[in-house]
Amino acid sequence: MSASATGAAAEAAGASGTGAARQGIDFAVIGGTGLYKLAELEGVETHTPETPYGRPSAPLRVGGFGPHRIAFLARHGEGHALPPHRINYRANLWALKAVGATRVVAVNSVGGITAAWGPRAIGVPDQLIDYTHGRVPSLWDGEGEALHVDFGEPYTPALRRALLAAAEAAGVPVVDGGCYGATPGPRLETKAEIERLRRDGCDLVGMTGMPEAALARELGLDYACLAIVANWAAGRAPVAETITMEEVLANMAAATEPLPALLRALKF
Repeated sequence: MSASATGAAAEAAGASGTGAARQGIDFAVIGGTGLYKLAELEGVETHTPETPYGRPSAPLRVGGFGPHRIAFLARHGEGHALPPHRINYRANLWALKAVGATRVVAVNSVGGITAAWGPRAIGVPDQLIDYTHGRVPSLWDGEGEALHVDFGEPYTPALRRALLAAAEAAGVPVVDGGCYGATPGPRLETKAEIERLRRDGCDLVGMTGMPEAALARELGLDYACLAIVANWAAGRAPVAETITMEEVLANMAAATEPLPALLRALKF
């Protein structure tokens, strides 16, 4: 995207936010599978910004979180009603921009492919391969200047460093780096598909990493991923197993337990 196009998108998003919400939001959190609210959020305000792309997945919850003021959005809806391919990624990112967010920490449930990414691991990937199809990939709808963003580093390096530093300060072990393979969903992948991702260099696999990351870049938002491993990807477990939703949710519950401490420790 050209500088002028980026500025226009950011200005338009900013203009639609309320003054109260736009004051002092340090960062936004997008919660994935298993993370539909932040219980520690205090003095919660609810915002439902209008967007040119329809309604976001859920109301935005804005409030105090440790030393921060943050905005929280449940990516799948607060009752997990939206599968990955039905999420309105454009409305979600636009709405966060509208309430004043300039940084987004995306929490994604993923499957582990390589050894460092076993169940319940937490990591901060630094690369991304997009295998999705049929999703709207851009804010551009065919009018005005086309958007072409630099996406060589899909996750904002400064925000990645801040997350890694916060994890160290909070005593939360995390994997530094790795490549996220974004697949269409909502079904899980075949063993052959996971083997292809491994050959391509992917360390983890998820269904919601794109187009979310690219849309954040188009809007001028700093964006980084906290990947939570819910299960081994198909064929990657040391012992043959069938992936169940009960296992996924149990692993997510255990792995997300230290996230509040990590997020409270964030410094910019």
